[in-house]
Amino acid sequence: MVGISLQVNGETHGIDVDPATPLLLVLRNYLGLTGAKLGCGLEQCGACAVLVDGQSTLSCSAAVSDFQGKAIATVEGLTRGNQLSRVQQAFVDAGAAQCGYCIPGFVVAVTGMLDIDPKPNAEAIQEALSSHLCRCGSHGRIKAAIDSLVGSVGSS
Repeated sequence: MVGISLQVNGETHGIDVDPATPLLLVLRNYLGLTGAKLGCGLEQCGACAVLVDGQSTLSCSAAVSDFQGKAIATVEGLTRGNQLSRVQQAFVDAGAAQCGYCIPGFVVAVTGMLDIDPKPNAEAIQEALSSHLCRCGSHGRIKAAIDSLVGSVGSS
């Protein structure tokens, strides 16, 4: 065990953990931040996405030691008090969640995308969401939530 210092949702946390422990497990098991989910464990489904220095990053297999000195934001950190972020609110308004398991990862990915490019084209949206899966079939509602944020985007 080694002392790891993490900056998560604007707060610094000192954690004694094996440095090879995946960031996702530290967030969930040590910090109680359960928004990011363990889906595949292979960085292929997107359920574990968090923002790291503003970039959507998959956290299920990356060692926690790789994240020291970086700003990590989980889906819980996107809210301000009881106020949902505009991306979270768009997903709620569109009824984007069916089972909801994948939605935090999608919300994080869309937030990171919009922070970089507030008016992404269809290709940029597809790229930002390429590592995210929804097994319930909420893709249409997820697209509706994104369209409400950026305007209807064709397949150009």
